[in-house]
Amino acid sequence: MLEAVETTARNTENRIRDIRMLMDDWVARVRREKPKVYSRELVELVFRNPYAKIRFVEDARIATTRQTASKYLQALAEIGLLRPVRNGRETYFLNDPLLRLLTG
Repeated sequence: MLEAVETTARNTENRIRDIRMLMDDWVARVRREKPKVYSRELVELVFRNPYAKIRFVEDARIATTRQTASKYLQALAEIGLLRPVRNGRETYFLNDPLLRLLTG
């Protein structure tokens, strides 16, 4: 029983480390490739869930208008960090690398 707990704890620790490394890589990349939209808060936002929506950016007060929030997420998609997926009238921006880490 204790071995199972230890194994689970190690796996969780490794997954958290991998997520933090991925997020740090994104911070550096956005800072370098899209400095006008860079904010640590924006990167952290797209790591809270494996997807983001314009409303999430607005609700977090990272952008004051829907148009600016959309621009920020589109900028992350332009450099290949997020993948936009249209579902009806809503666009979801998927964080595929995070999703792989969470499900892998």
